[in-house]
Amino acid sequence: MSFGKKICQWCVQHEAAQRGELAENAPQRVMPTPWVRREAATIGLTQIIFGINVAVFLGMALAASTIMHFSLQETIHWGANFGPLTLSGEWWRLLTNVFVHEGIIHIAFNMWCLWNLGALAESLYGRWTYAAVYLICGVGASLASVAWHPGGASVGASGAIFGLAGALIAAFKLGEFSVPRAALSGTLRSLAAFVFYNLIFGAVIPGIDIAAHIGGLITGLILGALIALIAPRQDHAPRRFAVFLVVTLALAGGAIELAHYHGLPLRLGRSPFARAAAAPGRCKRSC
Repeated sequence: MSFGKKICQWCVQHEAAQRGELAENAPQRVMPTPWVRREAATIGLTQIIFGINVAVFLGMALAASTIMHFSLQETIHWGANFGPLTLSGEWWRLLTNVFVHEGIIHIAFNMWCLWNLGALAESLYGRWTYAAVYLICGVGASLASVAWHPGGASVGASGAIFGLAGALIAAFKLGEFSVPRAALSGTLRSLAAFVFYNLIFGAVIPGIDIAAHIGGLITGLILGALIALIAPRQDHAPRRFAVFLVVTLALAGGAIELAHYHGLPLRLGRSPFARAAAAPGRCKRSC
């Protein structure tokens, strides 16, 4: 339901029949499940994102000859969100770190969450909206992380995954999808439980980047709410693009203000601190 108007044609016909506006022998439409949107491609975007994460992890494992834990220098080399480098020009790290993981346990947990939650978000939003939500939420999570601990490093997909959860919660609460009420309440409970328990674990377990979780969740809630209110339907592509553009510009403005706050000139390029930045240490996991 969106703005009080049902977008499920079966629901429209059913209510018309209840009001006596259709003949008793009127043919009933046979429709695929309305809350599952099928793409023409045989491989989903969730599987592609999953594959990119695994490919990066395998590259890191081959380079480091280990799968259990990568050093800070190795994660920085592969694109970790390391404050001194990110804020001094290497802004692409706000996105690349979403595909980098600290070790086998880290990536296994994140990919398990992505496989389940990502598949749900992709089926409901469609491929390209899902991709935009995932990437923008990943950047929002990374920006929150570097704002909270500008001298630290962070890696992991869970900021983006929290963003998916936030977007779905907002969308379901605002009635974007034609989902049966029973299924909706169960899904909302599952999403709320996922967010609650992971935020609690992140707060009590050392080494987990709770700022990235919260940043991704808030970005997702905002995106999900804006899509549901402004562009709830798949054929509202221009409106959805406008939503993504506005949120992206807001994040860019936040990055500019963050660099200004730390007294750094706004620049894009290789950081002048690249050699000295990778001192021994550990990075936080946004998982």
